Amino acid sequence: MKNIAVLGAGTMGNGIAHTFAQHGYKVQLIDVSENALNKGLATISKNLERMVAKEKITETQKQETLANISTFTSLEAGVEYASLVVEAATENLELKLKIFNDLATYCPDDTKLATNTSSISITQIAAATNCADRVIGM
Repeated sequence: MKNIAVLGAGTMGNGIAHTFAQHGYKVQLIDVSENALNKGLATISKNLERMVAKEKITETQKQETLANISTFTSLEAGVEYASLVVEAATENLELKLKIFNDLATYCPDDTKLATNTSSISITQIAAATNCADRVIGM
């Protein structure tokens, strides 16, 4: 499991993408907005720079982390090779149900589909797919 797709480049999504990328995973950061992707990458870069300044990581590690992240505005293209998808979209039931229905269509058959929801039933989200056994909460 080395290809991780993260849906949503906001606060949660860019933090999740940062963590996976820093630990050597290839991350496909996906958002509907190019502007949101740019802001997400800027936040990740700023956070890494702070870590370099505190001598928690080296400049080389910062660059390697950033190199592990690719951005996509197309869900289908972004999840094509994902072993794990982590959804961190807005807490909107209709949106999440649509996302998971699309993920069930676009992802490889063995991809784990994780939601980062804090208020929506994971069972309800899983039921919107034809692969409820692959849907998890995190």
